[in-house]
Amino acid sequence: MSSSNEVNAESEVILHFDLKLKDGSAVDSTRVNDKPAKMVMGDGSLTPNFEACLIGLVKGQRKSFEINANDAFGMPNPDNIYHLDRTKFDADEKLEEGMIMGFAQPDGSELPGIIRSVAGQSVTVDFNHPLAGQDVIFDVEIIDVR
Repeated sequence: MSSSNEVNAESEVILHFDLKLKDGSAVDSTRVNDKPAKMVMGDGSLTPNFEACLIGLVKGQRKSFEINANDAFGMPNPDNIYHLDRTKFDADEKLEEGMIMGFAQPDGSELPGIIRSVAGQSVTVDFNHPLAGQDVIFDVEIIDVR
């Protein structure tokens, strides 16, 4: 690890961040609970495009980046939209457009899906990232670099 206060490819970084849509609506923020994020560059907690924004920043620095949809969460992929039979859900489960549900995967993990529509016995579920297709603003404040 570098002893420099400048973020590099091996740095451990403690930062506050705000993720917003271009219209200013908040998506995620570490400031809500005043709990800064701790990450190691390259550990997968941020995508390479988000990490690239941090390279060269120093302790105490604040910066705002606008990241286009392709470089943020990608564009929606029509292959990630599935039409499932209503019988795949619990009979008493109230399905509403826009709700996010977890779907068990064969490996035991859970994948979030957004209910896009419910029509009769057909339920349309979108497994694209909820921010796919959205340009975002990534505001960061570097608390510490190790």
